[in-house]
Amino acid sequence: MLQKKQFLKKTKKGTITKIVQEHYLRDDLSCGLLACTKCTPTPTEKALNPPETSRSTIYGPHIIIPDTNVFLHQYDIIMHPFMNDVIVCQTVMDEVRHRSLVLYNKMLKCMSDKRYFTLANEHHRGMHVEKEQGETINDRNDRAIRNVAIWMQKHVNDLGLNIQVVFLTDDAENKRKALENGLIAISVRDYVETVENLPELADMLYNEDSFEKNDDKAVFEFDNHVSLEAAMQGIQSKRYYQGTLSISMYNPHEGSIFVDSEGLGFSSVVIKGLKNLNRSIQGDSVAVEILPREMWSSSLNDIIAETEDQLDDENKQDEMAVDLENVVPCGRVVAIIKRPWRTYCGSIDPNYANSLYVMVNPMDKRVPRIRIRTKQAQSLLNQRILVAIDKWDINSKYPSGHFFRKLGVAGDRQTETEAILIENDVPFDEFTQSVLDCLPSKDWIVTDVDLPNRMDLRHLDVCSIDPPGCTDIDDALHCVPLPNGNFQVGVHIADVTHFVKPNTPMDTEAAHRSTTVYLVDRRIDMLPSLLGTNLCSLHSNVDRLAFSCIWELNPNGEILNTKFTKSIIRSKESFTYDQAQKRIDDVNLNDSLTISMRALNQLAKKIRKRRMDQGALTLASPEVRFSLENESQDPVDVELKELKDTNALVEEFMLLANVSVAKKIFESFPDVAVLRKHPRPSHENFDVLKQALNVYGFSLDCSTSKSLSDSLDNINLDSDPYFNKIVRIMTTRCMMQAVYFCSGTTAPSDFWHYGLAMDIYTHFTSPIRRYADVLVHRLLAVAIGYETMPPNVAFLKKDLVSDQCDVMNHRHRMAQMASRASIEFFTRLYLKDKEFESEDAYIIKIVKNGFVALVPKYGIEGMIFLSEQGKNTLPNHLKYDPEHLCIYPSDSSINDPRCLKIFGKVKVSLQVINENDQRASLTRKKLGMTLIEPCLDQRKRSLSL
Repeated sequence: MLQKKQFLKKTKKGTITKIVQEHYLRDDLSCGLLACTKCTPTPTEKALNPPETSRSTIYGPHIIIPDTNVFLHQYDIIMHPFMNDVIVCQTVMDEVRHRSLVLYNKMLKCMSDKRYFTLANEHHRGMHVEKEQGETINDRNDRAIRNVAIWMQKHVNDLGLNIQVVFLTDDAENKRKALENGLIAISVRDYVETVENLPELADMLYNEDSFEKNDDKAVFEFDNHVSLEAAMQGIQSKRYYQGTLSISMYNPHEGSIFVDSEGLGFSSVVIKGLKNLNRSIQGDSVAVEILPREMWSSSLNDIIAETEDQLDDENKQDEMAVDLENVVPCGRVVAIIKRPWRTYCGSIDPNYANSLYVMVNPMDKRVPRIRIRTKQAQSLLNQRILVAIDKWDINSKYPSGHFFRKLGVAGDRQTETEAILIENDVPFDEFTQSVLDCLPSKDWIVTDVDLPNRMDLRHLDVCSIDPPGCTDIDDALHCVPLPNGNFQVGVHIADVTHFVKPNTPMDTEAAHRSTTVYLVDRRIDMLPSLLGTNLCSLHSNVDRLAFSCIWELNPNGEILNTKFTKSIIRSKESFTYDQAQKRIDDVNLNDSLTISMRALNQLAKKIRKRRMDQGALTLASPEVRFSLENESQDPVDVELKELKDTNALVEEFMLLANVSVAKKIFESFPDVAVLRKHPRPSHENFDVLKQALNVYGFSLDCSTSKSLSDSLDNINLDSDPYFNKIVRIMTTRCMMQAVYFCSGTTAPSDFWHYGLAMDIYTHFTSPIRRYADVLVHRLLAVAIGYETMPPNVAFLKKDLVSDQCDVMNHRHRMAQMASRASIEFFTRLYLKDKEFESEDAYIIKIVKNGFVALVPKYGIEGMIFLSEQGKNTLPNHLKYDPEHLCIYPSDSSINDPRCLKIFGKVKVSLQVINENDQRASLTRKKLGMTLIEPCLDQRKRSLSL
């Protein structure tokens, strides 16, 4: 049956257009029931087949039909493993997709593994309903879902099936009308209470309760948010500024947003205090109003250890006089544009162990504590749990939420690793069968079928150089002297795109993961291991498919010509950096492979010098490597990573290949080339670092990357050789994040990579572990004519490429955070049963009540509080000097040897705080740091990192 839908649509130009759509109603659609003999059959694995024995105490075999709000607000319940035999109406799917595309995609993924049947009720002749005169869209949709339940109940009765239809809704009016229609209608809470042996379900309910009626201390009056419409109008008129909120790692009551600085004179706005943060959370997109200048202050004058008392006191003005010349723009949140709320890992505060309402301390210090209602408090103590935020009331100091699931015992290696992956949004599920079905046979080898259109380079002395233990070898090198005195140099990259074809399940999963994530004890692969560590990996002494970039270089390492080709190689050796270095240095070795490696090393040094002369930066980060016990995987030793010439050798030729490929794909695809840029940092980013260096008599010229590089080279202290590295570490933190982007969305003048001092750059050399490189390989293959341009593929559409770049940037950042969190956790494991008198540390931040210290040996940093318990000010015998960034005894001066100076060296002790320790519940982390030297005669106390 054909019907027509008519509606009006406003175009981008503001004109109104009538849209007419044909709408076909059908009689041949499936009802989803396995036992149905009348409708079109449903595939067995997806068909609804309620068991004879139900977990419900009041219902027998039954199917469930939820309304839209159940999916929007009770998602954790509706997707619980026990829930099956659910009909999801097309009306519900359409509404959810309109309200939240993220939730819609989650639904699709979860439903694929369950007996959930998507019923096309909007196209079913017996179920479809038309909107009535005066009826709202929401009311019409509610009626449409009820009509599905009515039709299904009649249908099962006509079939003579012993199946009940349960209509699930939390809407009182919808429930009332369903009951009037003779349906079984029940709220989610009431339904959960009928389920046996699953007590955690009650804790997972979306929480409408107001906890504060039982806790006067939790009462706090926030300001009302302006409407979303008013916020968007204010942003357009420049009354408000929009940005993503970033909460300080040192002070959970201070955040900031980056803003479009054109005409403002500043690029960021600081939001200080709970009142001004106004119920916004790390990662929220917010609208911010700039406060009057007299209300501005300096950023991060203190560090806060989050306790109840300090929360009550957090909004007090700094006791110190405010220097209006050194203040930063401050603002307040007036609206929350978008909340990307997720599930949060945390633990129940033991102070609430005997309460129905408990406080959960998230692992992420930037996230406020979350109040939940649970009957399982005692059994959940000392456990890592997942909770979700439901709301944050205007009169509540804390957001309220609900329990999602238990991860395991806090401190357990498997539990903590899973928590790290979840917290950093790292996909770590096993690859699905549809992905594995894309793989070639495990016995696959290179054959003559693979030779056409490939250069056979198996005769060359090719080798790879990687970290110890590397099994996913992306790249290899060769170097051959030419008769004219020049060199042929080749970079050979694993030909991943030979196996990973566009628009396949494996490609979709790789795009979703975007990167391999490296933790201390494991690797979360972007691609199945058969490819990543076997068939694609460039192991020695086996034939492998590669994508090669081959240059002719003169003796100075300058490129004379470049060739790109698909190839077949056979690596002669798989070296570690240390093995390669020893081979190069061994004067007794003069075989052809060793000679070629020496030539590569000499060329790399010349290329590197030229790059440094052009303004490339040499920055630093504290990197450590753990040695793990073979069976238990417990850490038994830790060491700082040592860089050798061979590290630089590989780096230089990978950079050279990336630049060469970037130029080629941009030349061929100016609108869809996947490139990588590093934006120039704002000068104000360096203000604090400049102030710190002035204390030592050093200046920092950051006008260009070249001047910054020269300045860093000149900053040295004879008394402390590590000083320069500390400065480079802190310089790294002044930088912007390097990001992937689609060339068609950015002006060529903004392609610049600041850190590398390069006009154009991309990633080509690691397709096993980075999806960006996969996209680049596909573009390059078409650019050189190896592949024809396939129609309708995502990597040739600007909008889709740009969206994928956003995904890759997010995954890359999260992978870095997960790696750091893993190092911190294994440091705690390593120190757990050890006693240390002291470790060297460097002060990297000084504030009015303490300082932050970096311990190079472990690559970790932590806060040391010099204030008295419950206070954010120094005791009387200590004085804070914000001009010279130091803390010293009040009866002395900044020249006192005991003076704690920025970048100064101190000795600290490290201790692991027991999970049950009160300090752990307050500060959320379990590694304590205490100042040992210099002794400032204060009462020593240890607080967490």
